[in-house]
Amino acid sequence: MEFSTAHRRARLVARHHLGGTASGPVEAASGVVVLHATEPASVYLSVLARCASAALADVGHALHEERSLVRMLAMRRTLFVVPAATVPVIHHAAALDIAAQQRTRLLTQLRTVPTDPELPDDLETWLTSVEASVERAILARGAASAAQLSNDEPRLRTALLPTTDKKWDIKRNITTQVLVTLGARSLLVRAEPRGGWTSRAHTWEPGMRWWPDGIPPVVDAKARLVQLYLRRFGPATETDIAWWTGWALGTTRKALAALDTVDVGCGLVLADDTVPDEPGKPTATLLPALDPTAMGWKQRDWYLPENWQPLFDRNGNIGPTIWWGGEIIGAWSVRSDGSIVTGLLADRGKAAARAVDRAAALLHPRLEGAAVVPSFPTPLEKELRTSGQRPRSR
Repeated sequence: MEFSTAHRRARLVARHHLGGTASGPVEAASGVVVLHATEPASVYLSVLARCASAALADVGHALHEERSLVRMLAMRRTLFVVPAATVPVIHHAAALDIAAQQRTRLLTQLRTVPTDPELPDDLETWLTSVEASVERAILARGAASAAQLSNDEPRLRTALLPTTDKKWDIKRNITTQVLVTLGARSLLVRAEPRGGWTSRAHTWEPGMRWWPDGIPPVVDAKARLVQLYLRRFGPATETDIAWWTGWALGTTRKALAALDTVDVGCGLVLADDTVPDEPGKPTATLLPALDPTAMGWKQRDWYLPENWQPLFDRNGNIGPTIWWGGEIIGAWSVRSDGSIVTGLLADRGKAAARAVDRAAALLHPRLEGAAVVPSFPTPLEKELRTSGQRPRSR
């Protein structure tokens, strides 16, 4: 049987919990495999959208006390929040590859860019020594900021010097690159931020504190990752899978070959998952910038409005979106006073408009007065936040 656009949208709503049906933060994250965490606030807003009973404190508790959700650098060299049960798959299928790429890139820079101070010829041994020293420092402290670790290990302050007169070519130290690489190897973990729930200033903790016995191995980890993805995002094409994972097409096809899949016209689904979802009563959902549902496919025409360009910035990052029955119909923003404003790009009738207003009214008190400003503002989000007016449907 082939899946229609209506079937795809119905499956998206049900499996991604766009009706607010998740029981808690972990189920909300599992519904989309992982949560996009480049925007710290988006992690919280993604959970609130999917779990009607969750509060901001519940998300923080899952991240920092319960540790049922873990921040990890993985697919597409992007930061995600991962359910603890899924960590082994993500670690072996994606994170370790990213760590190797990041480390190779750093070594190349150290070999080809002038540094202060100058470094020894054996850079591999030197970097290994720095990494081991950072691990000892974080174990001694238990938790630390990047600044504290660079005080404990001064070699982290080694600077890459500019080689041109370009404005962007500035002196910068290697602290972040080393810590990010160790984080991708799960030797360090991004822990509680030094600030509120929208803060990017995370502290670091030793991975040993999270996984005392290490992260267990996973057989055919890449195939397992594709299986997780198709369970939540199928039907999806090879192009969608390659984009979401960040893999070359050959790697994607090899992982797919280990799975039993069926082509349902608009993409692949797992062979045991071919019964289409039937559309239910549509609901309005406000998803944050870079939400995994909006960013889950490379080919997005089946859920984007005709006038989709104002939803994205120049780099292809999507802003906050309004969903109705599995399609995007507009955008929303939080103003400096904490109020929420919405703007529709598609007219789906008075019932949809009223539902959007109700969704915004319900979300407002759950933000506890916070003003959330995306790091990558899109044309429509910026217009909503600054114009003082609510645009009509376009």
